[in-house]
Amino acid sequence: MAPPNTSPVLPLLWAYSALLAAAGFVITPAGQLGPGLAQIVLTEDALITDYMLVAGPGPALVNAGLVAAISIATLQHAHTPFDGSALVVVGLMSGFALFGKNGLNLWPILLGARLYAWYRREPFGRYAAAGLTATALAPVVSYFVLDNGWGTLPAGILAGAAIGFLLPALAAYTYRLQRGMNLYNTGFACGLAAFLIVPLMNALGAAPAVQYRWASGRPLPVLLLSFGLCALLLLAGLFLCGQPPSAALRGYRALLRTSGRAPSDYLVQFGPAPTLINMGTNGVIALGFLLCTGGDLNGPTLGAILTILGFSAYGKHARNMLPVMGGVVLGSVCMHWSLSDSAVQLAGLFCTALAPVSGRFGWPYGVLAGFLHASVVLCTSSPVAGMNLYNNGFSAGLVAIVLSALIPALRRPT
Repeated sequence: MAPPNTSPVLPLLWAYSALLAAAGFVITPAGQLGPGLAQIVLTEDALITDYMLVAGPGPALVNAGLVAAISIATLQHAHTPFDGSALVVVGLMSGFALFGKNGLNLWPILLGARLYAWYRREPFGRYAAAGLTATALAPVVSYFVLDNGWGTLPAGILAGAAIGFLLPALAAYTYRLQRGMNLYNTGFACGLAAFLIVPLMNALGAAPAVQYRWASGRPLPVLLLSFGLCALLLLAGLFLCGQPPSAALRGYRALLRTSGRAPSDYLVQFGPAPTLINMGTNGVIALGFLLCTGGDLNGPTLGAILTILGFSAYGKHARNMLPVMGGVVLGSVCMHWSLSDSAVQLAGLFCTALAPVSGRFGWPYGVLAGFLHASVVLCTSSPVAGMNLYNNGFSAGLVAIVLSALIPALRRPT
């Protein structure tokens, strides 16, 4: 039996989960949390379903804390190493628990990943992270279970288990296609799967549809929580990691010189202090982007910020993110869409999946990647009826495949 996972990162992750849940209890009276969580579980959650609009900020944050706890416990149970990729998983899961994942619809997919490990006669730890991230297709489970008489609970469990069983192999293949240029590899794999699943559902008589439940505005408690979390990460990196702030900053400057091309595990390469500084800095950049462009602060956008925090341990930093985000801003000037559009607000944050393009080929190509991504992502959700929560990951995969092939071929030899 593998030894217990006693990584020093574990207490920080559990504290993060507790912070999200505690924020929910502070924002919303305890008597309203139970009905709110029930409303979340009983809502079909195709993209975009903002849990802060469906049930309120408090229940949404408690759900995020619960999903984060489930993710941490799953990784711990599977004896998965708590390196940078574990931070990615927890950040991703808690972020999307604000608009699509809940404490129930992820279990069938996890069951499928567990069955795949058993079938392969390999440790579950090898597939636990893939099973968790495959819950991008959790709306399929919810649709099977909750749609007005069309699906059933056994059908939802079976569909989720099939997704969890098949996605690890598909994600391993798509990773090679994108050459590490799309940090949201599982989103691309889930998008391909959704392009098969949704037509099958339609052929069986289902009629899933894209949702547009989007809360507008910037609630002060959510804004304070966002700034507070970023500040805590920065302070922890500077003063709580057992090394002088000057040494932590030197490590952070070295981190900024990396391309971010996957795999880039910053926790392993640079240690916790520079990684936490990077996480806090990137969170401030993402939040500043929303505030400066007039965006909303709700379940989806806060979820995007939490996802960026996670990937700040695995490829994203200020130098490779900003050009890609700048490409989205440029697109808003040239194209027939606005930064105020809900889908574009998410594109401006999730486009950072393509940060390695900027880091590897230079900032002009990063701008090009963001410019292309913002237009592509507006066309990829409808064909799959919002069943893939990582729609930006799928779109980024398409852009990454094209650019990673064309840029080296078209660059003038030196």
